[in-house]
Amino acid sequence: MIKINIIAVGKLKEKYLVDACSEYLKRLKAYAKVEIIQINEYKANDNPSVSEIEIIKEKEGEMILSKISKGAFVIPMCIEGNQLSSEEFSKKIENIMLSNGEIDFIIGGSFGLSDKVKQRGNLKLSFGKITLPHQLMRVVLCEQIYRAFSIMNNSKYHK
Repeated sequence: MIKINIIAVGKLKEKYLVDACSEYLKRLKAYAKVEIIQINEYKANDNPSVSEIEIIKEKEGEMILSKISKGAFVIPMCIEGNQLSSEEFSKKIENIMLSNGEIDFIIGGSFGLSDKVKQRGNLKLSFGKITLPHQLMRVVLCEQIYRAFSIMNNSKYHK
């Protein structure tokens, strides 16, 4: 069974987001061992400078890099990443599973991911050009991972 880690900056604060993530994680137990690894989010002033944003991304990036599993296939979620349909995403995960037993998905904080984290990735992935709050992105990612396994297993979930 594949191991999937979702390394995410920040905690889910809203109950509805926690509940949604929990539901998809529960459903995923049939297909994969999934773990959420939360990284503390650095706070910025109300109007941070470009250099302050870069410092925050670097600090969060160092913490993220320290949590990446040795030998894992690393997928940073970033707006400039590859966009895949749900079917293509499912096929990609299936192909990764043939050669690797672990996948680390990475979700950055409010300011995104550091260049070092993006460079560490084996595949940069985007769910579109829209910007999602990083907490909502975690729910969307959990749902899409579940959908990918549903597609692989010809489940009725994906219509």
